[in-house]
Amino acid sequence: MRMAAPTKVVLSALRDETVGGIILLIAAAIALIWANSPWSAAYENLVNLEVGPAALHLNLTLGDWAADALLAVFFFVAGLELKYELVLGSLRTLSTALVPVAAALGGMIIPALLFFGINATAPAGEPTGWGIPMATDIAFALAVLAVAGRKLPVEVRVFLLTLAVVDDLGAITVIALFYSESVLLAPLAGAVLLLAAYAYLQYRRVRSPWIYAPLAIAVWLLVHQSGIHATVAGIALGLLTRVKPDPGEEEAPAERLQHRFHPLSAGVCVPLFAFFAAGVSLSGVQPLEALTEPLALGILVGLIVGKPIGVVGGAWLVTRFRGVQLVDVLSWRDISAVGIVAGVGFTVSLLITELAFEDTPGLMTDAKLAVLTASVVSAALASVALMRRGRHHDANSG
Repeated sequence: MRMAAPTKVVLSALRDETVGGIILLIAAAIALIWANSPWSAAYENLVNLEVGPAALHLNLTLGDWAADALLAVFFFVAGLELKYELVLGSLRTLSTALVPVAAALGGMIIPALLFFGINATAPAGEPTGWGIPMATDIAFALAVLAVAGRKLPVEVRVFLLTLAVVDDLGAITVIALFYSESVLLAPLAGAVLLLAAYAYLQYRRVRSPWIYAPLAIAVWLLVHQSGIHATVAGIALGLLTRVKPDPGEEEAPAERLQHRFHPLSAGVCVPLFAFFAAGVSLSGVQPLEALTEPLALGILVGLIVGKPIGVVGGAWLVTRFRGVQLVDVLSWRDISAVGIVAGVGFTVSLLITELAFEDTPGLMTDAKLAVLTASVVSAALASVALMRRGRHHDANSG
């Protein structure tokens, strides 16, 4: 009984985006320091340590487990958030959904085009990494907003959250279509059947975790064996979870699961992935030289410049249609600040980096260095922009 109160405090703290973002940063910082310390070999050995049953093709490295399994939990939570927004939240009606969805699409397309343009025209370019600057890190971006945008209206957070979950859906689609291995149809068909069973159990109002837990693990295993990146299983399960509470029901399954899994995702899964992915060894690397190569330059320009342009441009274009406009309390300067925050790619950008350049460690190092640099720069610029907008809204509200 004595553990109950402290445990509740910890879980409550982990539901705070600021706390999750701080843990994420600490994990990444530890990885960077360790990877560039005299004990760097121990870090590399840990990342590449293989565990798991070979008979199930699960003798994966700890780094792979973090990317394939831990991030599946992250995308499950993202899927729950997206399902809520689609059914009950800001995406349930076309008029409220169009602006943030268009902003998200612009924020994916423009960075990808800028990256591709830079790398396709350069002799040493690597155009296959075009998906890297498309992603926005929900946890990191919301943490920046929570710290620097305290005086902003709640509509800014809703806009960023909606943009980020749509962005995540786009990222997972890109991963499934362009950064997965050759697809094996038999395990994929098995995963689809089990997903249908999950949806049916939700429809029948079955609640037992003893049924859902092995079912979810089996779906993840089959998706992994199919060659599609296993994180797709997480977002698929999230999107199939019921979000409308029945009469007399205190909370729907999606709300209950999000309440339970968000602390696990924010406090364990995402930081551990960052720990295994962000340990970029700079031994023998000239950072300034590496960051001016087409690969890194495409990522930097895509995230720092392309994201704000894409977010604002996508939102602006869709508001040219009759009946589509920004929420009254928001201005285009608010949307510009959100666009800068969206340049924090981090978690998902690192994941796509590992998938795009898993066979070329040198390129992976350069790309990760660029992702980390762009995310830090975007976070710093966003903090300034958000604080300025916060002071503006605070003065007007007074």
